[in-house]
Order: sequence, then C-alpha cells, then structure tokens
Amino acid sequence: MDPVLHLRIIENKDWATALFVLSLILIALTKSVFENRFSDFTKLIYSDKYIKMYRDSSHLMSGFTIGLLVVQIISFAFFIQLFLSYYGRASKSDWMLFIQLFTFITYFILAKFLIEKIIATAFKIEEFMEQFNLKKVTYRTYIGLIILPIDLILYYFDSFSKNIFLPIFTIALIINLFTYLLTIKNYQSLIMGKLFYFILYLCALEIAPYYFMYYWFTKGNT
Repeated sequence: MDPVLHLRIIENKDWATALFVLSLILIALTKSVFENRFSDFTKLIYSDKYIKMYRDSSHLMSGFTIGLLVVQIISFAFFIQLFLSYYGRASKSDWMLFIQLFTFITYFILAKFLIEKIIATAFKIEEFMEQFNLKKVTYRTYIGLIILPIDLILYYFDSFSKNIFLPIFTIALIINLFTYLLTIKNYQSLIMGKLFYFILYLCALEIAPYYFMYYWFTKGNT
C-alpha cells in the first residue's frame, strides 16, 4: 500500500510570544521608573490610596498611564481574539486579526476620549469628565493587567471551557459599574445640576458604543 501523506499545519506563535514579552518589559520598566506609584496601583483592588493620591488630571497623560495603556490594549486585543477563537469565529494565531483588533481598540479609545472632551466643554462639566476619565483609565488598566496572564494561559493551552469567559466579563462589568457609582457619588451635586446632559452622555458614549460592539461580535459575524 502506498503511504498517504497529510500536511501538518504548524501555527506560528512567535508574534504572540514577542508581544507577551513586550508587555512584560513595559510593566517591568513602569514598575522600575514609577516604583511607589506602581506599588499603590497594584493595591487598587482593596485600597483607594492610588485614586486619592493621583487624582490630578495631569496624570492622565503621564508616562505611567501611557505605558500601561499600551499593555491594556494588547491585553484586550488578545482577549477578544481568544474569545472569537473559542467560539470558532477566528484563529487565535491570526496576527493580521490581532493588528486589526489592536488598531480598532486604539482608535476607539482615542475617538471616545476626544468626543468626551468636546461634550464636556459644551456642557461645562470638564472637571467631572476629567476625574471620570481618570478613574475609568485607572480601573480598566488594572483589568488589563489582570487579564494579561489569563491571555497567556488561554493562548498556549486549549484545554479550557468556553465558560471561562463569563466570569471574566462579569468581573469587568462589576468594576466598571463600581467606577461609575464612585464617580457619581463624588460629583453628585454637579451631576444633579446637569442631570439631562449626564444621562445623554451615558446613553450616547457609555452604553451605545458597547452595545454596537456586542452586536457586531455576536450578530454581525454569524
């Protein structure tokens, strides 16, 4: 009998390994340069010391925030790609898809930030919006750092259930809700005076974008 040869497909994971290493290097550099701040940041889950100490809006554009923002985007892009992969809608080793997701998330964050700045200026709620953005960036960066090792494990091991994504989404949602409630509590007098604009902001920039993203991922790719 003639032997039958089967093509063995080997997935190229070198690009992912390089990105995981880059993320760890960025975290290590940030920790080295901003040692005390990074230490306070890691305690965010049980202490609000970091929020109280770094509440000035100038920290939003600091090297600490920008460096960890890059890690956050890498982490979220990997997580979305892994989510799509586990449900059979993409390949987790598709580096072109990762670039698309990374670019989309980057533009989404920047566009949303600029639109929020314009609306805050128009509605005269700049102080509230700056603090709100600072808290959102802080907590979402924290989520990104937590998800990064999960991304690494899920990327290199295939023996996990699809249900692992549900608790992660739930935790992220709870943290986001906590951010909203904390900011509303601190600025309730300002919000009550501009309640209509605040509700309009929530619907237009905090609910609608994520709804359309959810619809695109769940319905648009079926």
